[in-house]
Amino acid sequence: MIIRTPRRLHMGLIDPSGSGGRRFGSLGVAIDRGYEIRIAPSESLEIKAGGEDRETIMETVGAMNSSFETGTGYSIEVRRGIPRHVGLGSTTQLSLAVGTGIAKLNGLNVATEEIARVLGRGKNSGVGIHTFRLGGFVLDGGVRNGVPPLIVRHDFPEGWAFLIITPELRPGFDEREEKPVMASLQGNPQVAREISHLILLGLLPALVERNIRDFGRSLTKIQKLVGSHFSGYQGGEFREDVEILLDFLGEKSYGYGQSSWGPTVYGLILREDGERLLEETHDYLDDHGIRGTVEIGVPRNRGAEIIQENAFLERLIKSVSSGRDGK
Repeated sequence: MIIRTPRRLHMGLIDPSGSGGRRFGSLGVAIDRGYEIRIAPSESLEIKAGGEDRETIMETVGAMNSSFETGTGYSIEVRRGIPRHVGLGSTTQLSLAVGTGIAKLNGLNVATEEIARVLGRGKNSGVGIHTFRLGGFVLDGGVRNGVPPLIVRHDFPEGWAFLIITPELRPGFDEREEKPVMASLQGNPQVAREISHLILLGLLPALVERNIRDFGRSLTKIQKLVGSHFSGYQGGEFREDVEILLDFLGEKSYGYGQSSWGPTVYGLILREDGERLLEETHDYLDDHGIRGTVEIGVPRNRGAEIIQENAFLERLIKSVSSGRDGK
């Protein structure tokens, strides 16, 4: 079985204060070229992946077995990955890919949200979970009990794209570092109301009407307001070390932001302008002595793909599942 996931750009948390009875609330969009993994039954756990990907896979296999008695005999290979801790949602996408694969191999009819809960995902944001499941633009309803519910899901215009820059700077917080920050974060209820107003009467109408200028203006305003919640932890509305890149994106795109804790930053563009802007961005980085990667992030309006490899594998899966049931 082969599973291909999206990546995601995180566009912000709405209300860390929980003033309305629900904490956070988040929005973001799926982009193409996330993880590609191959998973198959095996006599023992065989993992072809390095570093933190390997650790995440082992934790996922263990958590699925603890909750669903799915065993630990799998061959799992990461064929394409997402860089870790740069703001593109690597941990959630890999965890859900492996968890979903294990569920499918065992014939379990388990919702993505339930797998996410078992794997400890969605404690602060549901963007990674809902983009994995559905792709497109998503907005969740904040944390109360369990995974944040999906409130809005909308196709993202295929003629739009993102100019994505990931500079070679210190990585964003990992989950261990993030945990005390999120637990103590108070936020500002008034700022949360401003963000909510911009989403409801700015960002979403512009998305429905395919108005890239209005969407971009709203996105930039939202990102700056979201950044004010976190200014005490990252030195301002955005990380200080990416401000020069955001200045550039402010000139070249319709709207811009920092994905999660960064260092990845992005600008909203027309897809047809992508090649020209790629060249200009490479020149800008060279002129300023900045090392990093630049790409065009193509919106993805579908969730993770699950591909069965052949009929023989299907029969093998059923045989293995039957053997486990008989234990």
